[in-house]
Amino acid sequence: MRALHALAQHGSVAAAAAALHVTPSGVSQQLAKLEREAGQELLEPRGRGVRLTRAGQVLAAHAERVLAQLAQARTDLELLREDVLGPLRIGAIPTCVHALLPPALAALGEQHPRLEVTLREGEAEVTLPQVLSGDLDVAVVESWADLPATVPPSAAHVTLFSDVADLALPAGHRLAHRRVVDLAEVDDIPWIAWTAGTGCHEWLVHVLRAQEVEPRISCTVGGYATQLALVAGNAGAALVPRLARGPVPEGVHIAATRPALNRTIIAVCRAGEESLGGVRAALDALREASALFTAR
Repeated sequence: MRALHALAQHGSVAAAAAALHVTPSGVSQQLAKLEREAGQELLEPRGRGVRLTRAGQVLAAHAERVLAQLAQARTDLELLREDVLGPLRIGAIPTCVHALLPPALAALGEQHPRLEVTLREGEAEVTLPQVLSGDLDVAVVESWADLPATVPPSAAHVTLFSDVADLALPAGHRLAHRRVVDLAEVDDIPWIAWTAGTGCHEWLVHVLRAQEVEPRISCTVGGYATQLALVAGNAGAALVPRLARGPVPEGVHIAATRPALNRTIIAVCRAGEESLGGVRAALDALREASALFTAR
């Protein structure tokens, strides 16, 4: 197809060969092969040279479009490394979807309009495997100090910021006057947790058992705003990260915990892809959104 396009552009086999930096016999061999594949004559004699037949002219027009499309594809593939365009799939834990992703997505849309961003909410146990399988490009997950996330060697990660979880108690609870509460003392009230089987649920159980408290879980709901509403309704206590905490409802007392419950928010991608245009832009936008949160 390149040989046919060059012949159509330059008018002779010799000129086409010079443009392609090959020998005239090489061009003739390629054209003969193309004729066999097409099943029609593409060239006919004209004086001491050749010219395109009608079939040759039709195929040459297609060749021009195909070669232009291939050139654009090569350019776009190079731009994936240098520029920012094409699909970008992000997964994030619910607290980060609420607090970090709105400003991050706004920045990506403003700075990189050719980027096609999709967002999926999900816990680390779902999104990390999706990054490794190629179904997601970036996952924003949490890693608790006392129950760290496992990032496999085939993935790379960057730290976004640190966060702390506090204790939410009904305002009438016997410990609700304290600014700091020892978790080992909270053994007389049910707990509100995320759905069983999620990382958040397992973390709460792990934290309380480490303090020799066997949690009696009365409610399993997703969303910390709903958990705080249940605490206000005297349904139980909850552990709520500060990133996830909006206005505290009336009837809820927030206290720091002893021991402190610290987590790190990280962004994970496949190893070697952190420098690619879309992934790099996503990591930059997430860092900027994290800086806005920590500056509050």
